[in-house]
Amino acid sequence: MSLRLACADFTFPLLDHDRVLDLIALLDFQGVDVGLFEGRSHLWPSRVFEDLRGSARTLAGKLRDRGLEAADIYLQTAPDFVSLAPNHPDPAKRKQARDWFERAVEFATECGARHVSALPGVAFEEEPAADSWRRCCDELAWRCEAARAQGVVFSVEAHVGSIAPTPAAAAELVRDVPGLTLTLDYTHFTRDGRPDSEIEPLIAHSSHFHARCARPGRLQTSFKENAIDYGRVLDVMKQVGYSGFVGVEYVWIDWEHCNEVDNLSETILLRDHLREHAKAR
Repeated sequence: MSLRLACADFTFPLLDHDRVLDLIALLDFQGVDVGLFEGRSHLWPSRVFEDLRGSARTLAGKLRDRGLEAADIYLQTAPDFVSLAPNHPDPAKRKQARDWFERAVEFATECGARHVSALPGVAFEEEPAADSWRRCCDELAWRCEAARAQGVVFSVEAHVGSIAPTPAAAAELVRDVPGLTLTLDYTHFTRDGRPDSEIEPLIAHSSHFHARCARPGRLQTSFKENAIDYGRVLDVMKQVGYSGFVGVEYVWIDWEHCNEVDNLSETILLRDHLREHAKAR
């Protein structure tokens, strides 16, 4: 397996975006996971989409100048999981979410990315769970087709608070939506005390991967306290023929205690750990 490492631009929100890209290049990553997070990242969809092609070409130039590539464009349509979820019961909100997804795919192609991630949706309390699930599958199937038509791979991140909060639910979602892949992040399941062995089968369904350190009770923690066996993760990736990027994805937000570690130091420690294990295999 040829390890391709990326770093998330939203790992360092206190720096301006140019300095973030400088830092990622300085840290010797190959790729950048670009966050299009409305209201809370360097690049907001509502701003970027005002001049989509111009914004994409500007980003492409900045990446090229630093010897980087766009590993993933990660769309989040609102600061919360609910208000513009892809499976929202309100047709008008679903329409806006679809429109922004189409624009995100266009943005990806314009800046040279071939992968788009998004959130899968949520279970709405005011309706039967089966209705939320069915609508989610319909919306994600539409997104798979829309992305495929542009030569882009689409994936969702099963996460804390989503309609797929467990490995079993994530596997079911992939089965129910033809062509859907995962942006797999063990930490959302490790936080709940689930062992690596329960999460591992999802690697075969993944086209992008988020790596950071976690332990039971903590979505993000230090390398010293980490409970995830990333050496085993790389072994399984090799066995199943995983060919995507591994994105080192620390975040710094006041949610789930995700502002309690030194993102720069932890990014370097995990980067080196992944490289050492890849060389040994």
